[in-house]
Amino acid sequence: MFKKIFKIISVVLFILLIGLYVVFTVFTAPKSNKAVLDAYSESKISPKLTQEEFKEFSYRKIIVQNDTVLPTLVFVHGTIGSLNDFSKYMADSLLQSKFNMIAYDRVGYNYEDKNPVQESIAFERDLLLDLINGLPKDKVVLVGYSYGGPIALSVKEKLKRIILLAPAVHSKVEPMPWMLNFYKWRITRWLVPKVWKQASKEKISHREDLKKFESNWNITPNEVVSIHGTSDWIVPYENSKMLEEQFDKKQFNLVDLDKGNHGLVWSNFDFIKEQLLKYRD
Repeated sequence: MFKKIFKIISVVLFILLIGLYVVFTVFTAPKSNKAVLDAYSESKISPKLTQEEFKEFSYRKIIVQNDTVLPTLVFVHGTIGSLNDFSKYMADSLLQSKFNMIAYDRVGYNYEDKNPVQESIAFERDLLLDLINGLPKDKVVLVGYSYGGPIALSVKEKLKRIILLAPAVHSKVEPMPWMLNFYKWRITRWLVPKVWKQASKEKISHREDLKKFESNWNITPNEVVSIHGTSDWIVPYENSKMLEEQFDKKQFNLVDLDKGNHGLVWSNFDFIKEQLLKYRD
């Protein structure tokens, strides 16, 4: 009797694990164009989704434009991530009345992307500069989340402002989660969904790549705001504290999100929205 119960429980647990794996894979995979646009079904302004080119790479960009005289928020997603990470902001009627907004998929994170991540902040910076080329720079606000933080901060052109959300900017406090071993180990790598393989590659190389930039973050003409959860263990709060030590107080402002975690972009939408509006002028 005990053996039968054990077998039944084992089968149920196995089925549950397979189900969770499938759900996890589907949920985190880059979304189709239709799925991206569905997030704006109730938006007052219809977004424009386009395919852009940078060097030999193709990537998606979505733009919500209300009035060309408004400042433009340019969102840079993290690892793992996509332009969909910011759809709630870009579909918000109040933010639409105050900003034009742009988001894009970084190389390696596009829908059915055949290209690997480039594992280079410099490459990402150059793509971002190409993306904002033609926009009035004094009206551009870069918003970099997580890995998108150092990408935004590496832009040295004079802009309206740079806003960082839980930025991963210092190698000394860059954690390497144990789960990365599933990608490192050949025997388990096949279990890792495609987009998570890309994210793992980027995460593993990030620490060394940061060393090329982290001592010079303060060499920028831009005002910088960093919003960081004090309970963030994925990208520790110490990242923003180290930035605060580098910058002059007049140029840098650290906004603490008490007990906030790394999912602040989603879990603290109202707070982030309030900060975007606060630092509009």
